[in-house]
Amino acid sequence: DLAGFLNAMGARVRILPDGRMVIEGVPELHGADYTPIPDRIEAGTLMVAAAASGGDVTLENVRNDHLRPISLKLIEAGAEIFPYPGGVRVRCRRLKPMVIISSPYPGFPTDLQAPFMAACCAARGDSTINETVFENRFLHVPELQKMGADITVAGNTAVVHGGRRLCGTEVTVTDLRAGAALCIAGILAEGETVLSDIYHLDRGYEDLEGQLRRLGANIRRET
Repeated sequence: DLAGFLNAMGARVRILPDGRMVIEGVPELHGADYTPIPDRIEAGTLMVAAAASGGDVTLENVRNDHLRPISLKLIEAGAEIFPYPGGVRVRCRRLKPMVIISSPYPGFPTDLQAPFMAACCAARGDSTINETVFENRFLHVPELQKMGADITVAGNTAVVHGGRRLCGTEVTVTDLRAGAALCIAGILAEGETVLSDIYHLDRGYEDLEGQLRRLGANIRRET
């Protein structure tokens, strides 16, 4: 999308079939009108939040071709996905355990590994999450464990022993996607969950709590 934006401004950027980029210098760039693609990670976060909580929601302004690995994983876990031009409906009664292996696009996005881990807490049985893109990306695990999640970590693999009841408590947002995971866990938990250091969320989501509230979550931001 960035290459498309730059090309609209006069740049010469080509993406080769093997994923490499060829950039030819130009004297200058000019103004242009450009519409960014919808954020697949924000859409995926809302989709998994709906599925984990047994919801039935419709999202507008999405690219279903970009959401394919997310939709397939949710279908595998028991959700019903109804895509249509520019939107998608997600319906789920109860998630089943799943196996997740993060990988570069078009694979399962590493940025949804944490939100899906929170969702796995609601699935009865063991879910396995293998993080292959980044190291040390399980910082959200101790915070989920504070809420009662049963998760074991060995290297780049986490096993979520789902089905235990989560309880609201005070947790710390360690990074952007951990914040999304803790929001989902808070929705699933009994009682009130308080997240601190929520500034991380604002780095990658525009009004996440507002979006979740519009989908029916009891969530608010305190200043």
